[in-house]
Amino acid sequence: MKISANFDSGNIEVISIENPEDIQVKIRKDTNSDFLQWFYFRLVGAEGYPCKIKITNAAKTSYPFWEGYHVVASYDRKNWFRVPTHFDGTNLIINHKPEYNSVFYAYFAPYTYDRHLDLISNAQHSGLCVLKNIGETVEGRNIDCLIVGEPDKNKKKIWIIARQHPGESMAEWFMEGLIYRLLDESDPVSRQLTDKAVFYIVPNMNVDGSIHGNLRSNAAGRNLNREWEHPDKEKSPEVFYVRNMMDETGVDLCLDVHGDEELPYNFVTTNDGIPNYTERLKNLEQKFINDWKKISPDFQDKHGYDKDEPGKANLSICSNQVGQRFDCLSMTIEMPFKDNANMPDPIQGWSPERSAHLGQSVLNVVLNICDELR
Repeated sequence: MKISANFDSGNIEVISIENPEDIQVKIRKDTNSDFLQWFYFRLVGAEGYPCKIKITNAAKTSYPFWEGYHVVASYDRKNWFRVPTHFDGTNLIINHKPEYNSVFYAYFAPYTYDRHLDLISNAQHSGLCVLKNIGETVEGRNIDCLIVGEPDKNKKKIWIIARQHPGESMAEWFMEGLIYRLLDESDPVSRQLTDKAVFYIVPNMNVDGSIHGNLRSNAAGRNLNREWEHPDKEKSPEVFYVRNMMDETGVDLCLDVHGDEELPYNFVTTNDGIPNYTERLKNLEQKFINDWKKISPDFQDKHGYDKDEPGKANLSICSNQVGQRFDCLSMTIEMPFKDNANMPDPIQGWSPERSAHLGQSVLNVVLNICDELR
């Protein structure tokens, strides 16, 4: 038997692999950071063996909310399914008998850099879309921005970004669904949206961290979603260049797409705590939430994060900084690593497919609110 993680988004270190019923591994820390959570690895040579894989540092992870969580597995890296998993207080234990000689295990279905490049390449073939390279990451990779719709000063400016935290791969699955629907000229919702608005879409804010197999950090060890007040061109160029372009275009709506390790629900965060929070912003937020609940049964607002006290919002967080900076509707979208407890799927849990469908559904919400954004 052999375990490897020397590939795009891979992360694991082997402690012991002599006995299939006592395989021991540990998660490597994020690059230049102490964050610790994401894993993705390949097991070879265990076909037909009842394997017990222990992730020995699970209790020391950044977010050890393992209750109700099940690891995803795949034989072909296309179809991902959940496997029996439990947490004993110290170890996260995977119990699985592989049906083939090669099997992959991950925290969530990875969205690889190759797939990202395919998404960008496919999108740019649309007559509605222009690809713009707005800067480089810490390690010199392109920061890709898709501009959808003909720029016009009278149109709404809508920014949608994802994967500031690279291990939250469901965010780019969400973006894939959203982008392909938005570029579908036979879809009446998309046609109306591109008549009314121009979209600035960054499907992956943290390409370096994604490739390295990080949960929250870029290659310099920075948590990008804490860099928005004073972005550093050298240490957090991903935020530096995106925020600068936002200043150039203006923003009427910003959606920042994430995943949450603890809560088994889809929800959004609002801007209650920003200094310039107004009744107008509150009403826009509530309309957005109410419309999405009607459109997608996968979305809810009963469970989520506690609201900030008035004037106490952290302005280094994207949605808060953008909402304050542009006096606009600006929210963070959160999806689960576990499952949607309101509509559980015992085979896949929360999945790439459902993430993509949720991404598609939000376009109906954006259309419904578009005329009210200013």
